[in-house]
Amino acid sequence: MELRLYNTLSRKKEKFEPLKPGAAGIYTCGPTVYDYAHIGNLRTYIFEDVLVRAFKLFGYGVKRVMNTTDVGHLTSDADTGEDKMEVGARREGKSAWDVAKFYTEAFFKDYRALNCLMPDILCPATDYIKEMVELVLALEKKGFTYRIGDGIYFDTAKLPDYGKLAGKSHIEGIKEGARVEANAEKRNPADFALWKFSRPEEKRQMEWDSPWGRGFPGWHVECSAMAMKHLGETIDIHCGGEDAVAVHHTNEIAQSEAATGKPFANYWLHGRFLVMGELGKMSKSAGGFITVQTLAGKGIDPLDYRYFCFTAHYRKQLEFTWESLDSSGKALAALRGTVAKLAEETTFKKTAAKLDKGSAYYLKFVEALADDLNVPQALAALWETLRSPALAPEEKLGFALAADEVLGLELNRAPVVEALPPELLAMVEERRQARKNKDFKRSDELRKALLERGVLIEDTPQGAHWKLVKKQ
Repeated sequence: MELRLYNTLSRKKEKFEPLKPGAAGIYTCGPTVYDYAHIGNLRTYIFEDVLVRAFKLFGYGVKRVMNTTDVGHLTSDADTGEDKMEVGARREGKSAWDVAKFYTEAFFKDYRALNCLMPDILCPATDYIKEMVELVLALEKKGFTYRIGDGIYFDTAKLPDYGKLAGKSHIEGIKEGARVEANAEKRNPADFALWKFSRPEEKRQMEWDSPWGRGFPGWHVECSAMAMKHLGETIDIHCGGEDAVAVHHTNEIAQSEAATGKPFANYWLHGRFLVMGELGKMSKSAGGFITVQTLAGKGIDPLDYRYFCFTAHYRKQLEFTWESLDSSGKALAALRGTVAKLAEETTFKKTAAKLDKGSAYYLKFVEALADDLNVPQALAALWETLRSPALAPEEKLGFALAADEVLGLELNRAPVVEALPPELLAMVEERRQARKNKDFKRSDELRKALLERGVLIEDTPQGAHWKLVKKQ
């Protein structure tokens, strides 16, 4: 089946054509590990996780590389301000290295809680200083760099198609904004740092020797060096959030293609923001900083949030409300409950889950994924299939489990069942015995009494099930 992805570079959906048959090399920008990630950040990682899972469903061998930025990301995209790692170290009274370790572990704890598959290769930026220096030297040799007081910079005027990812009008806006805080020594407002010099008064914790003096790498050079190290000079897919388009990814393309003379990535995929109503994009400064731990503190399953992310396409903004998250949690619980009942039915009938990959319902699910990861449509196909009276339980179960390989919702997780007090459990057991003895009068009396206590009994071919409801 033809897999089509929306390419930010071409601004249209394109058929995926891998560099190597049957393989997909994917680079995803990872977190800057100076603080906790919020759920808006994590929406991007959920979309990327589905991308990886979908490629595996389509039979591709996937090699996914993700970095963690533990040096070089300054507080301003204009290459000014402090290194965020140094800010975090001062805030917490720890070394920058300890801060990086702590927040890397915290990020991946949240990442795994959302059932995201770990990358095949994880790259802390501080482990690749040598590769970054070599990339800057290659650019210097080709005449794309110049030196000013605070570092080595890339001369964007020497690259005719600079800014092609974001578009000309967008880049002009970035240039205008850059002029406000630009270093007066820079030749062009959009020029960016490849290597920054350490200032004696900074007392930096993270710095290295280089051919240009002691300092640290620019933020953008990190991803280019690591992506090319593990995936080659041209890679299949580069992913990230929409906020990376105008500056970070634009500059990655510039330095990579200037150094190699080859396209850096054939497909660029970007996820849209999670927004908080009038607050807009979720962020600390806007006051809408919600983490996975925030959810856990409220007793919310992180996978409820994963399901919530599936209610909108990854290229559409998604507005967060607690009410919407609650609805997603209920929907996921219902989905798991349906799968649990199907599992019971197949066990009762001594059958196993079956999957017909040529069936209309399976193809509908797969076609949705092939259309630029249309997960809302794929999820709707799953619900439609499970509700179909025409399919046997084993077919529904087989499809649900196959679909979950992509959705990652742990649909076979046993639903959480609240324990009944001993006296109510005794009544449930007494009713079971009454039905077994064909004492239907007593059975009905107990059923009514249980309902008055908030316990609804449902009789099925596999036996009686109970659930808590509002008291009558």
